[in-house]
Amino acid sequence: MEKISLSKLSEILAQEKNYENEEICRVTTDSRQVQKGDLFIALRGEKFDGHNFAAQAIKDGAVAVVVEKRIDDIAENRQFIVKDTLEAYGRIGTYNRSLFKGIVIGLTGSSGKTTTKEELKAALSQYGKVYATQGNFNNQVGVPNTLCNLDMTADFAVVEMGMSAKGEIENLVKMAQPDLAIVTNVYPMHIEFFDSFEGIAEAKAEIFKGVKANGAAIINEDTNFAEILEKRALENGLKIFKFGKNHHSQAQLNLQDSGEHNLYNAWCVLKTIEALGLDEAKALPALNNFTPLAGRGAKHLLKLPKGGTFTLIDDSYSGQPEAMKLAIANLGKMQTTGRKVAVLGKMAELGDTSKSRHIEIGKAIAATDIDVVIGVCEEMRDMLAQLPPEKEQHYFDSYVGLDDFLLNKCLQNGDIVLIKGARYSSLMYKTAESLIKQGS
Repeated sequence: MEKISLSKLSEILAQEKNYENEEICRVTTDSRQVQKGDLFIALRGEKFDGHNFAAQAIKDGAVAVVVEKRIDDIAENRQFIVKDTLEAYGRIGTYNRSLFKGIVIGLTGSSGKTTTKEELKAALSQYGKVYATQGNFNNQVGVPNTLCNLDMTADFAVVEMGMSAKGEIENLVKMAQPDLAIVTNVYPMHIEFFDSFEGIAEAKAEIFKGVKANGAAIINEDTNFAEILEKRALENGLKIFKFGKNHHSQAQLNLQDSGEHNLYNAWCVLKTIEALGLDEAKALPALNNFTPLAGRGAKHLLKLPKGGTFTLIDDSYSGQPEAMKLAIANLGKMQTTGRKVAVLGKMAELGDTSKSRHIEIGKAIAATDIDVVIGVCEEMRDMLAQLPPEKEQHYFDSYVGLDDFLLNKCLQNGDIVLIKGARYSSLMYKTAESLIKQGS
C-alpha cells in the first residue's frame, strides 16, 4: 500500500481532531502480526473483539488504532474513534485503491471464483505484474484487506468478491471500483437466504454497479439467468463480452484437466484477455500448465496400507449442487484400471430445496458408471436412496472413521476416489487431508 499520513487518515475517516503527521505503512486487523509503522483496526468477531488488543498493538509498534470506543491506555492522538471499524476499513481500502494506476478486475460467481482468479493471475503474468486476492479473502473483511495490501507497482489487480446476501457485492464493488467485472456463473448457492433463485442472479449482477465508466462486463452466456446479467451490465453502460459454448476463443487449449467446468474457467480467462486487448496466444502456456488447487480438484497419487495405489481427487472445498453434478460427471468420464469411488458429504444452505437437490445428486450418480458411493451426513440418505442395487453404497453419519474405512476396507489398487461436500457442514476436507497425510 501507499504510505498514509495520520492527518490524511483523519480526512479519510472524517475525524475532526488534529493528528501528528506520522505515516502508516501497513494496515492490519490481527494484533499478533503488528509491526512498527502499522495501523491496527479493531474489528469485532463472533469469537473475539479487537478492542481488547488495541493497547497491546500500540506497545508492539502500531502508529495508531481505529476503534469504536475510547481506549483508556492509548493517547488521544493515537486512536481514531469511528462508528463502525469495518466500514472504516473499507474506506481506507477504497482510498488506497484510488491511488492504484493499474487495471483492476473484479470477479464474482457462485462457483469457481478462486480457481478462475488464480488462472487469471497466471495468465496475466505473461503481460505484466499481477496482484490478486490471497486465498479466498473475498468477503466484507477480505476485500478491504486485499485493497489495503495492493502492490502499487502491479500492472493488474484481480479482486475476488463473494456474497451470501443481497447488497454485499454492491458494497464490495464500490470499494474495488474495477475496470472490468466478471460473473463466472449463477447457481443456487446460499438460496436459503434469498426469496428466489433469480434473486441470487440479481445479487451477483450488483458487481456491474461499481465498474468504472467505459468499463467491460465478462459474462457466462450459458449460466442461469444470463439475460439478467447482460441486462444489468447494459444498464450500467458496460461493454459486454460473453464466453460459453458458442462464444469462446479458438486458441488451442490443452488443459491439465479437461472437465467442463475447467473449460469454462479457461474460456472466461481468454475472454477477459480479449476484453483487455491483449494477445490471447501468450496466455495459452499458463492455462495449459495450470493445475487444480488444493480442495478444488487437485489430484494426488497415494499409497494404500497393504500395497498398491489410488488416485484422490480432492474437491472438498465446496459442495453446492451444480458443482457436485459437474464433479460426478467428470469422474464418470475418467479412465481407470480400478473402480470409481464417490465420497460425498451433505450440501448446505439449500433451504426448502435441500431434499430435492440431494435426490438430484443421487439420480445424477445413477446415470454414471461410478462403482462405489459413500454418503456422509443425514441428508445424503436421500441421495443414496436413488442408486440402483448394483452400485456398492455405504453411509456414515459424519467424517469420523471414514478415512480408516477407505484405506483399510474399501479402496483397491487403481481406484479413483472423488471427495466432495460442503466444507464446514460436512467437513469432508478433513477426510481428504487424512488420506493425503497417510498415503503420501
